[in-house]
Amino acid sequence: MAGQNLVNLENVTAHVPGDASRVLLDEVSLGVERGERVGVVGLNGGGKTTLLEVLAGRRAPDGGRVSRLGGLKLAYLTQGDDFPAGARVRDVVLAHYDADHEWASDPKARDVLGGLGLTSRSAGGASIGADLERTVDGLSGGEKRRVALARALLGEPDLVVLDEPTNHLDVEGVSWLAEHLLSRRCGVVVVTHDRWFLDAVCTRTWEVANGRVESYLGGYQDWVYARAERARQADAAEIRRRNLARKELAWLRRGPPARTSKPRYRIEAAEALIADVPPPRNTVELLNFATNRLGRTVLELEDATVKIGERTLLDHQTWRLGPGDRIGIVGVNGSGKTTLLRSLTGERPLDGGTRVEGKTVQLAQLTQDLVDLPKDMRVLEAVEAVAKYVRFGKEEMTASQVAERLGFPPARQWTPVGRLSGGERRRLQLTRLLMAEPNVLLLDEPTNDLDVDTLTNLEDLLDGWPGTLVVVSHDRYLTERVCDTVVALFGDGKITHLPGGIEEYLRRRQAAGTSTAPPQATAAPAPKAAPAVSAAEQRAARKEASRLERKMEQLSKREEQLHTKLAEAATDPQKLMELSAELKSVEAEREAVEMEWLEAAEKAEA
Repeated sequence: MAGQNLVNLENVTAHVPGDASRVLLDEVSLGVERGERVGVVGLNGGGKTTLLEVLAGRRAPDGGRVSRLGGLKLAYLTQGDDFPAGARVRDVVLAHYDADHEWASDPKARDVLGGLGLTSRSAGGASIGADLERTVDGLSGGEKRRVALARALLGEPDLVVLDEPTNHLDVEGVSWLAEHLLSRRCGVVVVTHDRWFLDAVCTRTWEVANGRVESYLGGYQDWVYARAERARQADAAEIRRRNLARKELAWLRRGPPARTSKPRYRIEAAEALIADVPPPRNTVELLNFATNRLGRTVLELEDATVKIGERTLLDHQTWRLGPGDRIGIVGVNGSGKTTLLRSLTGERPLDGGTRVEGKTVQLAQLTQDLVDLPKDMRVLEAVEAVAKYVRFGKEEMTASQVAERLGFPPARQWTPVGRLSGGERRRLQLTRLLMAEPNVLLLDEPTNDLDVDTLTNLEDLLDGWPGTLVVVSHDRYLTERVCDTVVALFGDGKITHLPGGIEEYLRRRQAAGTSTAPPQATAAPAPKAAPAVSAAEQRAARKEASRLERKMEQLSKREEQLHTKLAEAATDPQKLMELSAELKSVEAEREAVEMEWLEAAEKAEA
């Protein structure tokens, strides 16, 4: 029933394992209602994953009580993907189903498997892809993540608990996941650093900080308003945090309209707070800085051809990066974005054409792989080994200030590098890169392992960075904020400019009817403009759509009847074969009728 809690935490306490002095959760009380979608934010190491483990029953609290609704079905996606050795993908993902016809006739299952690229689509519906027959041992990290996510989403759980589900998903995959969760009625608790996802999906936000969990209505933007209001009332010791919230709010106001229709907090106070915020990025001033540092020639690919195996990534393409260009690159996983960056740096030779690099270019690249860091140094020493001061536009900052902006408070700056977590080493890698003061910066998935606060600080630094910037990222907020231009790799051998940004990219992908699988070398034909439809044709199309709707209802009822008969004939192999054949025929007919209905509906609305 409405308002019913699926899980309740009462005065729950949890410590770092083996260290009772470090409290992650301090007498936390909260609950998750049926149908509620909760986003969890907070600093790395602040207790977000511990909170999810306690909610999911994977960890017993050190104090307090956890109660769950009787018969609760819970699905949990961890950050690590552990599968039985030698298991096939189908054994991991389709454990809820006894036969292929069961999942193939389940719209939710087809949506999950197709949306995560584990099946292909055919005229007769979903078909078993080769991916389902592979063993999990040979999968890449990204592929394992998709398999684990599919396992968590299949079935009918009452509560889905997801820890960083957007990791390894491209922009299109993140968009699909958001739409899928919105279409379900189950409760959702999700830890993610993807702010667009938080805004699109969540009805409530939990902030985990200093052992407490603060609850706010709404998604990311509502949380930013609430945090800004709290910062407005803070004392002088919180000035730096308040200024960061003010700049973030200013960008949100300048960007797309808020996705929440009714902001729930004191927006008047927030508007007063940002009244004296500096203007948007001064593109002309930064361009002058960049031109002085770079000259006219930066990086150019002339008549370039790049091949990945037998697939052509670039087919005689010319692409010029000028001083001060800020470009975001998007494309599905496996489309060749990282290879394109490596071709720009010269690390990967072109298969044809020439690469030109300006004489004054000082290039730096952040790769997805963690580089070797000086483990015998402390964090601040490792940063100062590159430079003690750095200038971002007109602002000069010390190594300590840059490190603090990227998530290393003063006390943490004296930690030995060898004792840093993976996320902290990633932040240190980025800090050292920026301290070198390059004038051309290539970033490959810079948001990996960064919490929301660190992301906003990184965006603030890049916002005033005077140089040429190329970013590959599935984080729509970062791309939209720091980049002026978006280009896409659609698999047609071209670099396609997108004046409409990521929204245009998603529209084109949807119009092409593509999946999240890597694109093929051949380009999809451009959609033809639909001819004008007369009023008489619209009326006829509406009648046809109504007729097809009735037919689809009949076919759906017939499917249900056949499923019932299949269950009743479980001990009769001959009858099972006959019913299965009839079921496949009905499913194929329904798919065909759905396509006819879609065409008629489009014509009726034209």
